[in-house]
Amino acid sequence: MTIGVPKEIKIGETRVSMTPSLCRRVTSLGGKVVLEKGAGISAGFTDEQYRTAGAAVVSSAAKVWKTADLILKVKEPQESEFTLMREGQTVFTYLHLAACPELARELCRKNILGLAYETVEGPDGQFPLLKPMSQVAGRLSIQIGAYLLQSQLGGSGMLLGGIPGTMPGHVVVVGAGNSGAHAVRMAAGMGARVTVLDLDTRKLEVIDQEYRGKVVTLVSNPANIEQQVAEADLLIGAVLIPAAKAPIVVSRKMVAQMQPGSVIVDIAIDQGGCIETIHATSHENPTYKQNGVIHYAVPNMPALVGRTSTMGLTQATEPFVALMVQKGVERALAEHKGLAKGINTRNGRITYEAVINALGFDS
Repeated sequence: MTIGVPKEIKIGETRVSMTPSLCRRVTSLGGKVVLEKGAGISAGFTDEQYRTAGAAVVSSAAKVWKTADLILKVKEPQESEFTLMREGQTVFTYLHLAACPELARELCRKNILGLAYETVEGPDGQFPLLKPMSQVAGRLSIQIGAYLLQSQLGGSGMLLGGIPGTMPGHVVVVGAGNSGAHAVRMAAGMGARVTVLDLDTRKLEVIDQEYRGKVVTLVSNPANIEQQVAEADLLIGAVLIPAAKAPIVVSRKMVAQMQPGSVIVDIAIDQGGCIETIHATSHENPTYKQNGVIHYAVPNMPALVGRTSTMGLTQATEPFVALMVQKGVERALAEHKGLAKGINTRNGRITYEAVINALGFDS
């Protein structure tokens, strides 16, 4: 098997889908790696490190796509990459097809076996390849939000941790999954007042026990959300359903009640966002203001810390990549039910129910 590693081209992307360590693992198992020149530079890995690990380093993405049986990426193929995809190829990456109908159609048109990191399941029914980036995004959301609250950036001038004699900032996190829980951890660590809302009381119980009542936990219903959003200095949208379009839980009317200079960071933007006033931004133009509220919604937020994110992602993908090298893609999918859950497109059709429901078509 030949695995292709093209350089990521989404705006501001710094991650790479394969480290030299993973490359060495693949080649030791008898696989071949073809890597585009400079693919790992922004994550801190040189071409020479990949050559030493056994990779063939080539001059263009076109050569990678032409040679590889399996394309290993971080972000979904961009429009300029559509023409590079070969009929019947396998692509293993974050696909987020619920927010990308054009990509879904192209994968089907070319009979691409689309394996989505975000729907691969572990033996416990969790999502091991979604988890590390959710953790990074959750922690970054507080770091970014705290920065955007600064006066010179148009924020309210609120220091999240406050100082003695002043009120700390109020952070409201909607969603207590992986990303939300890590946002709570960072916000609490900075000394902010933190409120977290979720429908699942079990998640709220875990947070309540961990922070011994220092974090306010509320059931996520419209009344509670409306009240807390209105009082938030920093609002984190962290409602994410793997592969499905994110539900809107914070309405336009709720956002209009927020104080000028407050900040929204929507982690769920990969799946369309969970806040009605949100739309995707980029690392080049990460924010916009609406109703006086700063909105941040960069889909590839973890690229801000490319080294950490690359290490976290590739450690999670390595067992699955190694399995496919050892057994071949089809046999690996047949034998590993969790990996097979990653199939989003196959034989010209969308196969993952949540994606079908989100897009309204299955081919």
